[in-house]
Amino acid sequence: MVHLPKDDTTLILTNTVLLEGHGRRDFLKQSMMAAGAGLLGGGIMSLSTNAWAVGSDKPEKEEVKVGFIPLTDCAPIVVASVLGFDKKYGIKITPSKEASWAGVRDKLLNGELDAAHILYGMMYGVQLGIGGPAKDMAVLMSLNQNGQGITLSNQLKAQGVTDGKSLKRMIDSNKREYTFAQTFPTGTHAMWLYYWLAANGIDPMNDVKTIVVPPPQMVANMRVGNMDGYCVGEPWNARAISDNIGFTVATSQDIWADHPEKVLGCTKAFVTQYPNTARAMMMAVLEASRYIDDVKNRSSVAKLIANKAYVNAPEAVIEQRFLGNYDNGLGKKWKDEHAMQFYRNGEVSFPYLSDGMWFLTQHKRWGLLKKEIDYLAVAKSINQIDMYKEAASAVGAPVPSSPMRSSKLMDGKVWDGSNPKAYAASFAIKA
Repeated sequence: MVHLPKDDTTLILTNTVLLEGHGRRDFLKQSMMAAGAGLLGGGIMSLSTNAWAVGSDKPEKEEVKVGFIPLTDCAPIVVASVLGFDKKYGIKITPSKEASWAGVRDKLLNGELDAAHILYGMMYGVQLGIGGPAKDMAVLMSLNQNGQGITLSNQLKAQGVTDGKSLKRMIDSNKREYTFAQTFPTGTHAMWLYYWLAANGIDPMNDVKTIVVPPPQMVANMRVGNMDGYCVGEPWNARAISDNIGFTVATSQDIWADHPEKVLGCTKAFVTQYPNTARAMMMAVLEASRYIDDVKNRSSVAKLIANKAYVNAPEAVIEQRFLGNYDNGLGKKWKDEHAMQFYRNGEVSFPYLSDGMWFLTQHKRWGLLKKEIDYLAVAKSINQIDMYKEAASAVGAPVPSSPMRSSKLMDGKVWDGSNPKAYAASFAIKA
């Protein structure tokens, strides 16, 4: 059984709100004027920026504390703050390094954090009260796609395990307790781990034991023998290879190419009380995301986030997978066409309804969600698409034509959001 962590003691080392009236009209008018008038680099429009800072759309709260976990995909938050993209929109983003996803959740709910770099599925779990009290949440935008991974221990490699099929044979033939770690039960890493195990015929609820470990502690736990494998974001998969304690058996993009991952999230109450501030955050982070996705900026961003204040990992460990250069620790090296992405012409940043709904189908699949729900209604409530479109318009970011998208996952199943109830029930291995 998997239990939701209640606080920061998860380290295991021993066992749209739209503007109304003149405000909205002013914003749209200023955006259109700026679009026609000309332009600063990267599509940021000076008229809109200046009007935002001093006019009717002035942020209600000018300093925002944004939580993050030390992972490569916290980069948009850090870049927006350090490179000053936030100042263009009349706010100051203060990144706040947190110890665990449970801590991020708790601080968001009690108001210690205004917003956070946060697991997509975790936002939906909090909305529905899975494992704790429910609170209305808001996904402002997606922060990244891809760039997570599943690491297995070198002890398994020494016994001949190099892929999912050989792991399945090992579990079937050598009976013992196999332990795998993820970072939060309703989060993304849990869902990638469970999906990959099940696609290889391994029941994550019965064939193995799963535990919760904060991302930066994964390598230390594997080093002392507390787990056979884990699923986490970078750079903690690359670090296991660098430290010679594990290998990458699968990337998350192997499971679902261009999958949703972290989001910029907050409570619905924050969006209601501070709509201009929320929108300004989105604009700053959108600009940062576009900056990061320019390949010529990747190395300097890797150096920035490697700092002790942020990811606190060797620059070289972060940089290579950040650039898409993969080495799985088994002798295979490749340029990954679905490496971590942050913008991709606006497609990454858009908060697709179908992305949020997919996590709900997996929560239902694994017994975390006990009842049937209106999947689409929940997604529409959480994902702030109208506000996102306003922010995107102001910074010149293209918006996809549909809030739904279609993808084929590693087992051949197609997800398009059209029938989530049937999709959730369609898996042979489920709770």
